[in-house]
Amino acid sequence: MLLLIPGMMCDARMWGDLSGLPPALHADITGADSVGALAAAILQQAPESFDLAGLSMGGIVAMEVLRQAPQRVRRLALLDTNPRAEVPAVQALRAPQIARALAGDLAGLMRSIIPGYFATPRPDLAALCLDMALDLGGKTFARQSRALHDRPDQTATLAVFKGPALVLMGAQDALCPRDRHDQMHSLMPQSRLTIIADAGHIPPLENPQATQAALLNWLDQPC
Repeated sequence: MLLLIPGMMCDARMWGDLSGLPPALHADITGADSVGALAAAILQQAPESFDLAGLSMGGIVAMEVLRQAPQRVRRLALLDTNPRAEVPAVQALRAPQIARALAGDLAGLMRSIIPGYFATPRPDLAALCLDMALDLGGKTFARQSRALHDRPDQTATLAVFKGPALVLMGAQDALCPRDRHDQMHSLMPQSRLTIIADAGHIPPLENPQATQAALLNWLDQPC
């Protein structure tokens, strides 16, 4: 079974058309304010063993799922994400963003953030991302922000994973730079490092064919 974990303020729509992939379970990362609690909740609902893919915050939660239950993860795909703890400069942005979201201006906040997701302006995809965020609401934004603020470094977790692995990023991802992906690839030398052209932070939406081909290739690798 394939388990997919979406990015921050996203839901299953973030993965786009999945018709070419095996049936997938979509994890919920809206109900807790720590990465550890989010991963534990996913593991309570997940099959005994599964293939695991996460993008951005979903990748961060996926690494914690792997840390908590390494024996249950058969294959691992990390997309446009970061194995490191959050740096103080980014942590300092969280409190004012949370306050703005909880004060009722989630739409304005997200409109200021979403354009940075894409390699080129995509009003259609920006509207989809805004819809997902507004459906989840300001309280979810606050919980997810706190979880990211306090997340642990997961480099040691990746270093001991030996199963088939994919490290994928959009070539123009401005949020999770190339060096994070190079680091994950070096921690898992068996992994395949794939750079998706004409894509920023959300390749499944910007370049779905290339992203899906990479995921299918990863799923075809024997465990």
